[in-house]
Amino acid sequence: QLQLVESGGGSVRPGGSLRLSCAASEFTLGSYAIGWFRQAPGKEREGVSCLSKWGGVIRYADSVKGRFTISRDNANNTVYLYMSNLEPDDTAVYYCAAESSLIRCRLDNQDYEYWGRGTLVTVSS
Repeated sequence: QLQLVESGGGSVRPGGSLRLSCAASEFTLGSYAIGWFRQAPGKEREGVSCLSKWGGVIRYADSVKGRFTISRDNANNTVYLYMSNLEPDDTAVYYCAAESSLIRCRLDNQDYEYWGRGTLVTVSS
């Protein structure tokens, strides 16, 4: 089974930047659509960004457009989420997810089969 491990979370001040990584056990990570999701305390899990198989289609939630960038390094079986201009509302546990059957990608957590355990991002002064 595909295993996903997130890393790179931490505490930053508003306006700061972080890079989250999602390391996969699967050599053929490029054959999966990848999504990044987040869940803040007391909130529902929401989609942040997704990347289709082989990187042809990228989507972002309106709340992060222009600030976050998703990318995939197939050779190293790693997906990244570059986050800049962080805001307190970005505070959440961030999860990466993968699904082999998606033709493109969707920001719906019900569409993804494999999940990491999450990494915490805290944005505060």
